[in-house]
Amino acid sequence: MKLFHSPLSPYVRKVVVLLHELDSVDRVTLETIATTAFASDQGLAAANPLAKIPALQRDDGVTLYDSRVICGYLNELFDGSLYPSGAGVWENRTLEATGDGIMDCAVSMAYERKLRPENEQSDDWVEAQWTKVSRALQALNGRWMGHLEGPVSMAHISVACALSYVDFRHGARNWRNGNEALASWHAAFDSRPSMQATRPPAA
Repeated sequence: MKLFHSPLSPYVRKVVVLLHELDSVDRVTLETIATTAFASDQGLAAANPLAKIPALQRDDGVTLYDSRVICGYLNELFDGSLYPSGAGVWENRTLEATGDGIMDCAVSMAYERKLRPENEQSDDWVEAQWTKVSRALQALNGRWMGHLEGPVSMAHISVACALSYVDFRHGARNWRNGNEALASWHAAFDSRPSMQATRPPAA
C-alpha cells in the first residue's frame, strides 16, 4: 500500500500516528509529494480526483481518501482498537470530528496567508476561522476532558494532531491561555513516541 504523504499536513499526520500506534509503519509506503490547492500533484490527482491528501492507494488499485476513511480502514485492517465500540462511541467520533474541524479552520487560515496575494487576503476570514477554533478549544477544555482520558483512540490522535498544527502554524495565538487542562493533556500526549516520530520539519 502507498500513502500519498506530506509531513506538513495534520491530516496525514493523523494517519501516520495511527500507523505508529498500531506498530504498522513498515506496512505502508509513504510517498512524499508537493501539492497545494492551486498546484495539484499529478500522481495524486490521478489516484484521488479531489487531489487531496492523505490518499491511500491499496494493492488492488483502489484509492481511499479522507483521513477518517483511511484511519477507519487501517484500524480494521491491522486489528486495531482505536475506534472503540459500545458506550461512548458517538462521543469518541464527535471528538475526532472536533479535532478535524480545528484542522480545517487552522489550515484555511494558513492557506489564506501563504497562498493568496497579500492584497487579496481577508483578515475577517482569518479571524472568523480563529473564532471557530477558539470555541472548539473552550468546549474541549470545559466539557470534553473526561473523554480524552483512558485508552488511546482516534479521538485522542485527532485532537492532539490538531493542537500541534495550531502550534506549528499559529503559535503566536497562544491557544493554551484559558485552556490549561487541555494544554496539560496535550503536553502529556505529545510526548508519546508516535507524536515525537511524526513532528513536522521546521517550515
